[in-house]
Amino acid sequence: MMIWDLSKFFNSIDELDKFCLNLRKNADEFNGKFSKNLSNLNSDEFKNAIEGYEEILAGIGKVMSYAYLNFAKDTSKGAFLAKYEEICTKIEESVLFFEIEFNELDTKTQKNFIINTPKFGYYLENLAKSRSHQLSFLEERILLRTANTGASAFSRLFDESMARARFEFEGELLKEEEILSKLSSSSDRNIRKEAAKSLSKGLEPIQHLLTYIYNMIKTDLKNSCELRGYEYGESSRHLSNQIEKSSVDALINASENSFGLVSKFYDKKREILGFDKLYDYDRYAPLGGDEKMDYEEAKSIVIEAFSQFSPLFGNLAKRAFDENWCDVYPDENKQAGAFSHSASSDVHPFVLLNFTGRRRDLFTLAHELGHSIHQYLSYSVGYLNSHTPLTTAETASVFCEMLVFEYVKNRLPKEQKVALLAGKIEDIFATLYRQINFTTFERLVHSYEGEISSDELNRIWLQESKKMFGNSLILNDYYKIWWSYIPHFIHSPFYCYAYSYAQLLVLALFGLYKSKECDNFVEIYTKFLSLGGSKSPKELVGMFGFDIDDEKFWNIGISQVENLVDEFIKESSL
Repeated sequence: MMIWDLSKFFNSIDELDKFCLNLRKNADEFNGKFSKNLSNLNSDEFKNAIEGYEEILAGIGKVMSYAYLNFAKDTSKGAFLAKYEEICTKIEESVLFFEIEFNELDTKTQKNFIINTPKFGYYLENLAKSRSHQLSFLEERILLRTANTGASAFSRLFDESMARARFEFEGELLKEEEILSKLSSSSDRNIRKEAAKSLSKGLEPIQHLLTYIYNMIKTDLKNSCELRGYEYGESSRHLSNQIEKSSVDALINASENSFGLVSKFYDKKREILGFDKLYDYDRYAPLGGDEKMDYEEAKSIVIEAFSQFSPLFGNLAKRAFDENWCDVYPDENKQAGAFSHSASSDVHPFVLLNFTGRRRDLFTLAHELGHSIHQYLSYSVGYLNSHTPLTTAETASVFCEMLVFEYVKNRLPKEQKVALLAGKIEDIFATLYRQINFTTFERLVHSYEGEISSDELNRIWLQESKKMFGNSLILNDYYKIWWSYIPHFIHSPFYCYAYSYAQLLVLALFGLYKSKECDNFVEIYTKFLSLGGSKSPKELVGMFGFDIDDEKFWNIGISQVENLVDEFIKESSL
């Protein structure tokens, strides 16, 4: 089978509803026992309290995972998702007091609890850091109760709208994934050009809706920041990512200062293709024809590449395939894109794919299985500690892509090797530089007062996108609307710089791995992933001898990008 078996969560709706009733009972009992009583607890009693809190949140997570994955598989099930969102919101209300009252404790009591519950020490330390941005219980309760009709409701509307969007191409109506596949993988320039036009033409009728959705997300974030006292729209994201804005600024500056690598690459690609000019639809033009790959071949490559790095990685990948962690192919009403959902520790992560038979899909598979391995390993530190900040959450996924890339590259003849190098460089550009464009776009959008028009969004998008390519690639006017299908702008504002962060971190780590200068690299890396979010990114990365606060750190990764571009130019010139 190549579809999810969601009965691993619950065998029936009746079982689900009984689970929810029992969870509600436990949450109410927890509230009655500990609400307005944290200051009276000793260390052992507080330990019991936070363990109970974790168990209830894990239960809520299990229910919401089941509901969301049903929706992702079939976006017509919005009412089903909404029902259990409401149920879980009411359960969560009963335990809402816990974090609020912890931050109302005096500093001495807080420190005592942190010291005497070491398993949750880092979690509690981070919770204490958010103290100044916390509202009163009643205010937090109102925000929790209205959350499902706020940003999350518009996120759902976005998903449903994009799942139903169709793009006319050569007499067929294609889904988003299908039209993007033609745009990014066809060796026929006319097909790529027409696919680009079709994408824009299909987005135009819903641009007003997508603009409105984005404005509501922007407004919701602005209101939240004002209520919680955040200086910038991105500030809460930096806090959750456990880094400073100055670090993100340094990342952006280092990346923008190396945009010349993009032009260097595309100038060579234009020469190879024999074109006078490159356009947006030529960005992913394959060198040497379309590279097809069926799913069985992709599975074999992933298992072998992962196994060569670590038997544990190979075994987990094999389990993922054998136990149907992956829902593989596009389907009617299925959510676009790809993800790995951490789900519940008594089940396993769930990977959503939209596999269309391109070689790029191989790397998407490796990416998402990297996430699932990270998620699975971090189950060991418990629910509260398993959630990694975005700055390290993308590390395993991008690293696993590099494992597969190296495995494939070393087995190809010259012509195919050049094509593979080009594809990998383009993927790195998309993960590094394009996400920087996304971040600077978001910074400008969220700096606007009031609602922002479609025309202004289009202008900013085109302006920021052109920075990356310089004069090496021409963006047509229709490209200006392509901001509107990017889901991260809606689901997770200011998420995107984490991809850039992870890409440079992984390139530095992968360079260390290949150099063989670290004898126990695999052991350290496995521990790095297994720790989940129980340690700070600085401490985790420090295990390898890197300092993320040092601006020179970013240039280590960028130098690896430069090496790949130079290798591509050398191989294509032989």
